[in-house]
Amino acid sequence: MTKKKILVTGGAGFIGGNFVQYMVGKYPGYDVYNLDVLTYAGDLTKHGDIEKNENYYFVKADIIDYDVILALFEKEKFDYVVHFAAESHVDRSITDPAVFVSTNVLGTQVLLDAARQVGITKFVHISTDEVYGELDFDPTTFFTEETPLQPHSPYSASKASSDFLVQAYHHTYGMPINITRCSNNYGPYHFPEKLIPLTISRAVNEEKVPIYGDGRNIRDWLHVFDHCVAIDLVLHEGVNGEVYNVGGHNEQTNLEVVKTIINTLGKSEELIEFVADRLGHDKRYAIDATKLEQLGWQPMYNFETGIAQTIQWYLENKEWWGQIISGEYQKYLEINSSYSSEVISK
Repeated sequence: MTKKKILVTGGAGFIGGNFVQYMVGKYPGYDVYNLDVLTYAGDLTKHGDIEKNENYYFVKADIIDYDVILALFEKEKFDYVVHFAAESHVDRSITDPAVFVSTNVLGTQVLLDAARQVGITKFVHISTDEVYGELDFDPTTFFTEETPLQPHSPYSASKASSDFLVQAYHHTYGMPINITRCSNNYGPYHFPEKLIPLTISRAVNEEKVPIYGDGRNIRDWLHVFDHCVAIDLVLHEGVNGEVYNVGGHNEQTNLEVVKTIINTLGKSEELIEFVADRLGHDKRYAIDATKLEQLGWQPMYNFETGIAQTIQWYLENKEWWGQIISGEYQKYLEINSSYSSEVISK
């Protein structure tokens, strides 16, 4: 029986990396290809335990490089594409929007075109709840799949644009697709620039923990493992052409998240430092995941159990995030810049 081939873009990142490990472990009958360009947030050390598995392959490539991507698709004849690769840090999008348009919009178009050329079975595009804009503080309001897209940052605007491209390839060319829009993820291997790992690392080191504005902005937190399970379900059971929201049912203010971490670590709340608010900072995100739940998904983690597990993971893996903060990770990137754009064979 011929193995199915699945291409995971951005598989050296946080969510994509967790998904690669999940798929390699759950589906030994699938060949899992991890494609990543290894930017500052790309990390292959997390895959040390699976890199010798017979069903895992890594290829270093940039998704905006049309010739390389098309050649890869024509060579490997992928059955599935799960597309995570994206610039995702809102602050960085405010200071440098161009790279977000290049990767998130043009890169997605390149992948779609290559996928169309070889006739894939399913293209799953991983998006974000930020494309919907913001909600007010009314706890009875939620984003649904029918909520109009009203992105507010260059990051979310670039993701909304890529969503529209994916839908256009479905309606114009008949490409089989699904789009998932998730709430804020957390869990192992989250890059230290994001709120939860930043708070953990700074609190552990007795450093000030910055919070934008008054800290009242609300996010719905989704454990990355629950997200991986949801994507797996959509990949195999999602109705062609449909969008599915993925939310953790764990709304917390940024201040509540930071205080939970600091108190769990036994640190003083005096470490908290309120700083000037982010430009265009959305008030609240909250997901209605009813449609996905009707497909058969339920989150396993609530925030209390998930954040405890995450904090413990960071305490046990200080070497991983410590090298990133110290600058040692930049040396790792330089060493691994020699990776070929060819698939690393076994």
